[in-house]
Amino acid sequence: MGSRRHFLTLSAAAAIGGILTERRIMSAQTNTARRLNTVQTPVLTIGYEESGNAQGFPVMLLHGFPDDVRAWDDVAAPLAQAGYRVIVPYLRGYGTTRLRDAAPRMAEQAAIGQDVIDLADALRLTRFALAGYDWGGRAASIAAVQHPDRVRAAVLIGGNTIQDTLSEPQPAAPDRERALWYQWYFNTERGRLGLERNRRSLCRLLWETWSPTWRFSDATYAATAPSFDNPDFVDLVIHSYRHRNRNAPGDPRFADVERALAKRPKITVPSIVLYGADDGLGAPAADDAGDRANFTSLVARRVVQGAGHFLPREKPAAVSDGLLELLSSTK
Repeated sequence: MGSRRHFLTLSAAAAIGGILTERRIMSAQTNTARRLNTVQTPVLTIGYEESGNAQGFPVMLLHGFPDDVRAWDDVAAPLAQAGYRVIVPYLRGYGTTRLRDAAPRMAEQAAIGQDVIDLADALRLTRFALAGYDWGGRAASIAAVQHPDRVRAAVLIGGNTIQDTLSEPQPAAPDRERALWYQWYFNTERGRLGLERNRRSLCRLLWETWSPTWRFSDATYAATAPSFDNPDFVDLVIHSYRHRNRNAPGDPRFADVERALAKRPKITVPSIVLYGADDGLGAPAADDAGDRANFTSLVARRVVQGAGHFLPREKPAAVSDGLLELLSSTK
C-alpha cells in the first residue's frame, strides 16, 4: 500500500451524546469523509474516526497490536459507501485515546472487551456489528460472548482468541514459541526498556515478521507509528503480555469476567472467521474443526492467500466483503 494524503476540510466542536470534539477530513483516495471525534467512557477518553451515514447501522472496526485506525481505511470505505455508520476507535494506549487519571494502567483482555461496550454505550448504540484482529479481535470476541443481544454479527480475524488467563501457561511447539519471542521479552525489565526506547523500530520489525509477504512503504508505517507515542502505550502493552502469562495482577473488578472467559465460551453470533495464510505468528489450522467447535453460528471460515497478520491492510476486500455478506443476511 502506498502513502495516503488527507486534507483538512472542517474543524468544529460538538457536545452531543457525550462527544467532546469533532473535526472532519477527506480521504484523497476514496473521497470518503471521516469525522474525527473523542468521547468519554467511565475510564477512557476514546479517540475514534467515523464515516458513512450517521443514521446507518453501526459497524465497529477494532485494530490490534501494534497498529492503529489506519489499518481499516480500505475496509471502512466500502462499508461507508454502502450506507453503514463506520466507527474505528483507537484502543486504550494508542493514538488519541487516553486513560482518565484514576484508571489503572492495565490492558487485560477483559478490560479491552469492556472498552468496546463502554464505547457503544457512550455512543448510544443498542446494536452493532464488529470486526477485529489481534487485540481488537479478542475484544470483539469478548463483546460478542458477553452481549450477544447487542452484537448483530462479527468478522473475527484469527478466530476466537479469548484466553484462559487463570491456568498455568503451557508450552507450545518450538516454532510457535520462537514466533512469540516478543511476549517473553516483554515479561522482562529489559523488554520493557526495549519497548520504551525502541518502540518504533521494534513495532516495525513485528510488522515485517508477522506479514512477511506484505511490502508496505515507509510512508504507510509513518502514518501509524505516532500512535505508539501515546503516554500509556508501553505500560499497557507490558501489562497485557504479562497478565496473560500470570506475571501481572489483573483489575479486581474483572475477576469474575476472567473466570468466565477462562472457560473459553462459544461465540453464538453470526460470524465469519478469516485467517492470513502467511501469518508469521503461525499458520492457520488445516481444517475448520476448531472453529466449528468455537462458533455456533459460523457462516464461513476463509484462509486468505497472500496475506499475513495484518489482514485488513493486506487484503481489505476480504474483510469488507465478509461484513457486507453478514449484514445483508442478518437483522
